[in-house]
Amino acid sequence: MDAQWRTSSYTTAGGTCVEVAIVGDDAIAVRNSNFPDRGTILFTRAEMDAWIKGVKDGEFDDLT
Repeated sequence: MDAQWRTSSYTTAGGTCVEVAIVGDDAIAVRNSNFPDRGTILFTRAEMDAWIKGVKDGEFDDLT
């Protein structure tokens, strides 16, 4: 996948984090930054928007 991957600024050296990239007109790819060759998960922009809004609203705070 030829994409420009972005990693969170909260990632530390050797830390675990995810990377995201826009692919195509309506897809956002997500992958593990430590194992980028193990595959990606694709989301539509609408799906990613719903996820980000839920994170900002604290809906997933119990997972950390």
